[in-house]
Amino acid sequence: MNRLSARRLVVLAVAAVALIALAGLSAATFWTAQAQLPAPSTSAPVPVVLPRLQSVTNYFEITGNAAAVNDVKLLARVTGYLEHIHYEDGQFVKKGDLLFTIQQAPYKQQLEQAHAQVLTAQASLAYAKTEFARYTALVKKDAATQTEVDHWNFERQSAAASLLSAQAQVSIDEVNLGYTEVRAPFDGIVGKHLIDPGNVVGGDAQQAALAEITQLDPIYVVANLSEQTVLKIRQNLDQHRLTLADLRKVPVDVGLSDEQGFPHRGTIEYVAPALDPATGTLLVRGILPNPDRVFLPGFFVRMRLPMGKVDRNALLVPDRALQTDQGGQYLLVLDNHDVVRQHYVQVGSLIGALRVITSGLAPEDRVVVGDLWRATPGVKVTPQPTTIEAVTGSAGPKQ
Repeated sequence: MNRLSARRLVVLAVAAVALIALAGLSAATFWTAQAQLPAPSTSAPVPVVLPRLQSVTNYFEITGNAAAVNDVKLLARVTGYLEHIHYEDGQFVKKGDLLFTIQQAPYKQQLEQAHAQVLTAQASLAYAKTEFARYTALVKKDAATQTEVDHWNFERQSAAASLLSAQAQVSIDEVNLGYTEVRAPFDGIVGKHLIDPGNVVGGDAQQAALAEITQLDPIYVVANLSEQTVLKIRQNLDQHRLTLADLRKVPVDVGLSDEQGFPHRGTIEYVAPALDPATGTLLVRGILPNPDRVFLPGFFVRMRLPMGKVDRNALLVPDRALQTDQGGQYLLVLDNHDVVRQHYVQVGSLIGALRVITSGLAPEDRVVVGDLWRATPGVKVTPQPTTIEAVTGSAGPKQ
């Protein structure tokens, strides 16, 4: 081997040693860097709660409508020209407020005439009494006959009857004069006037309404119960029949279509004695205060009525934890190995922010209440226990 070939072999050997050393250094650096990185998490954290065990009253929810307690057409009860309208269309009025005035002059004159007839009858009675007394004394002295005494006795009784008739006519004319003023029969809203001043009203040919007045406080809420619901309530009551006094103690919770929950409360006021054969439903009517006129007749309302049964071990979860798919409503629940499982459930009434679960859930089940996008059924997660208060922002109503 010549000198040049030997030199090339030395250079190649040195290069090989350098590459081996560099490779060893890079590998050591790589594994050291990997050792300094945090170990990857094996599962995602999700908040979970245990169901709340609570005594609740079972409710059922139905839809209905608001209806006026009183809705009256105001009619003229005497004939005459309509003289004045004393309110503005749509005005709220109090009971007894003057609304319309009908021509009063003829009725005042009739009343004055009736008073005059009373005075005439009083004078006739006084004269007949005097004459009867005189002839009664004369007949004792044989200065008058019994026939004359009997005549003045008749005149006295006839005058007394005429006085009663005249007094009755005064009462009639006072009533007719009172009818010339049409007043509000109760507190309420008066609709637009239907007849203008100057028209003749009253009488057989003029029975058109002057206006309508509607009472808004209190107000009815009316709905129809299905036969199945009625039978279920009877079953819960052990077939006990409620008296009218019992019915009027039954609460009814009401909400409008744009309200959350049932913020208004009243009581049952009437239940029909029989099912409507045309619809197969039973009419139920509640009544509730409406001082601010939140409800107007015809408004669509949601009603919640007690089923007559108390569940002392009901399970409640935040309503926001419920999800729905084609199979129905379900909750995401962790099993003993912290794996997410899908539980289809049956739900009951809504109590505040909590929903009653009637089946499909156990008291020890851990329900996923947040980060639902992380909790895929079949995936293992890291449970983060929390409280229902923290999830809903309140303790929720107690019952």
